Amino acid sequence: MTVANETSEKSSGMRRLSSFLADRRVRLAGFALGALLIAIAPFLGLYPIYLMKLLCFALFAFAFNLLLGYVGLLSFGHAAFFGMAAYVSAHAIKVWGLTPELGILTGTAVACLLGAAFGSLAIRQRGIYFAMITLALAQMVYFFSLQAGFTHGEDGIQGVPRGHLLGFIDLSQTMNLYYFVMAVFIIGFYVIYRAIHSPFGQILKAIRENETRVTSLGYNVSALKVGAFTLSATVTGLAGATKAVVFQTATLTDVHWTMSGEVVLMTLLGGMGTVLGPLVGAGVVITLQDYLAGIGSWVTVIIGAIFVICVLVFRRGIIGELARILRIQA
Repeated sequence: MTVANETSEKSSGMRRLSSFLADRRVRLAGFALGALLIAIAPFLGLYPIYLMKLLCFALFAFAFNLLLGYVGLLSFGHAAFFGMAAYVSAHAIKVWGLTPELGILTGTAVACLLGAAFGSLAIRQRGIYFAMITLALAQMVYFFSLQAGFTHGEDGIQGVPRGHLLGFIDLSQTMNLYYFVMAVFIIGFYVIYRAIHSPFGQILKAIRENETRVTSLGYNVSALKVGAFTLSATVTGLAGATKAVVFQTATLTDVHWTMSGEVVLMTLLGGMGTVLGPLVGAGVVITLQDYLAGIGSWVTVIIGAIFVICVLVFRRGIIGELARILRIQA
């Protein structure tokens, strides 16, 4: 009987191991295919500047989804990290003469510090109070950006030089810049992905489901939330700093509350709490904004109508509903 039990346990263990390895191979194959598609996208007739904008905002949405989809915290202030990183990186490159990679790292570091400070303040509240505090803090950053000398007020920072990556790769060449942005996107996505699928990410999901239970198990929930908020702000800053290099500008639009609203829309539209949902949501919103720009403010109305339809029909978002239909994990 003992031998039979041992044999059964070994067989069960081998099946679990085989399943894990198979899933890992599938994920690696999927990531490799995705990277390949991004690499060849400019050769499929897609405009590189449009693709770079999409990658920057998709990274922004990935960072936001970490907070909303996996911790359950709705922030209306992520534009503060996106825009401030854009301002700092643009100023560092244009005025201080830093190379683009150092300028982006500087802007990202500022977003990290800002995220730690804002997270420590906002995390003391829950629900709508948390959202309102993040919005208030973001508005403080907006008015600071409006008055600060280095941001140039309503004019913003214009004509940011793209410079040379590592001193010898000319980023004024569109394709060089595109593959640099692609590399930044992959790094940022990998950081978020690893965080989600680590023990840290599993605890964050547990906090979302039952915070009281996690506290009773001895975890410092406040510290974990601040850590998640800071990581989200850091990757958001990476996206904003990269966007400033791509478009050679940093303006008040980057720190305006509507930017925070857009990333909420992207995340919910694609699928909150899914891995690829933010990418799909960002793709839909950015495509509509670009290809319907000729109709002016009606773009906002159309995007709002799509959002309402999505909430009513696709409650889990596009990717979430597809995963439910296909019965796979998104």
